[in-house]
Formats: sequence, C-alpha cells, structure tokens
Amino acid sequence: MEEFADAKEDENKKIVHTYPLVQTCDMSEEMKAETVEVIITACEKYGTDYFAAAKTVKQMLDKKYGPQWNIVVGEAFGIQITHQTNTLMYMFFGGNLGICAWKI
Repeated sequence: MEEFADAKEDENKKIVHTYPLVQTCDMSEEMKAETVEVIITACEKYGTDYFAAAKTVKQMLDKKYGPQWNIVVGEAFGIQITHQTNTLMYMFFGGNLGICAWKI
C-alpha cells in the first residue's frame, strides 16, 4: 500500500527545469548558442525585472545581428508572430520563465 502512495505522490510533483529548455528554434546552431547565452546572462542578472532583461537581450542581438529584434520575457503569455526565417527562438529558463526572440 505504501508503494502505491509513493507512486501517486511522484505523479503529482511538478518538474522544475533549472536549465534552458529551447522549445522552438529555427536559427543556425552558432546563432542559437549565442542567443541562449545572452538570454541566460540577462535573466540571471535582472531576476524578476523582465523589462530590463528583455531590453538587454534586444540591445545585444541588435548589435550582433542587426536591428529589428523583438523580445518577450514573462511567465504567462501567448504569442502569434510573423518573423524572418532563421531568426526565431522560443525557450524556457528557470522553470516557468518564457522568452521569445524574433526578428521582423
């Protein structure tokens, strides 16, 4: 009976990802790695100040890959976008923090 109770408790536990989890990406591997690094650095630096994190990521990507980047950082959002090919990334970091980066 105890084994059944333990199994049920395990099913109810939520999985918290402490590593970056890339959900959707059509970037090249080099661009993807650099973008993930910029996003992680900004999110760790600013914590819950999502506006500052998004602004920092946008400035870095604008400098590196040209202007017109858009960044959304938050915990509960839906998004439908039009983007240039090979410039979209949607990822999660630190559990439930979603980040979407794309270029118009």
